[in-house]
Amino acid sequence: MAGAINTAFILLSLVGVWAQLRKVWRRRASGTPGAIATDILSINQFTVSFLAYLSFFVYGYSIQPFNHFIVWPRLLASVLVLLILREIWMDRRSRAATIGLALACLALLCALGGLVWGQRHVDEGRVLASAMIVAITVLLAQGYAHQILLIWRSGRTGAVSLRMSQLILLMDISTIVFAFAMGLRLGWPLLLLAVVSGSTKLAILWLFRWERRSTGGGKSRSAG
Repeated sequence: MAGAINTAFILLSLVGVWAQLRKVWRRRASGTPGAIATDILSINQFTVSFLAYLSFFVYGYSIQPFNHFIVWPRLLASVLVLLILREIWMDRRSRAATIGLALACLALLCALGGLVWGQRHVDEGRVLASAMIVAITVLLAQGYAHQILLIWRSGRTGAVSLRMSQLILLMDISTIVFAFAMGLRLGWPLLLLAVVSGSTKLAILWLFRWERRSTGGGKSRSAG
C-alpha cells in the first residue's frame, strides 16, 4: 500500500519535472529579446537532482526483491532531468554545462548497464547504491543551496518551476512514509534523501512567496 501511494506521488513529481521542462521550452519558443530560457536554473542543482533520481534507480534494482515502485519512475525522472540539462547546455555552452551533461549521459549508461549485467552482484550493488545515496544526499543539499542562493541574490525565480517544487515535495513526504513501511534496515537511504530533499523544497517554496511579496511591495511603492 505504501509503495503504491509512493508510486502515485512519484508520478506526480514526474508531472512537476515535466512542467519545468515545458516552462523552459515555452520561454525558448517565446523569443523574447534578452530572455534566457533557462534563466536562474542551477547546473549544479539539476546535475545532482539527476544523480539523486539515478541513485534510487540503481538502489531499486540492487535490493531483493527487485522494487518496481522505486526503479521505473526514477528512470523516467532521470531522463526528464537529463533533457533539462541539455536545455541548459544549449543556452550556455559553458564548461560546467558540458561537464554536467556529459557526466549525466555517462552515469545513465553505467546505471543501465548495471541493470542488465549486475544481477550476479546484488549484495555488493545494494551496499554501493546505499553509499551512493549518502554521497548524493550531501551533494543534493549543496546543489539546492546553490539554487536557493541564486534566487536570493537575483531577487527572482526566473525559469524555476513552482509546480515542480510543490509536486516533488509531495513525493518526498510519501517517500518518507514508504521508507518507514519498508523498515529502516532497507529504507534508511530513501528516508535520508527524502528528508533533505523535502527541506530544500520548502525553502524554495518560501522564496517564491518572498519574490511575490517583494514584487508587490515594489509596485505599491512605485504607485505611491
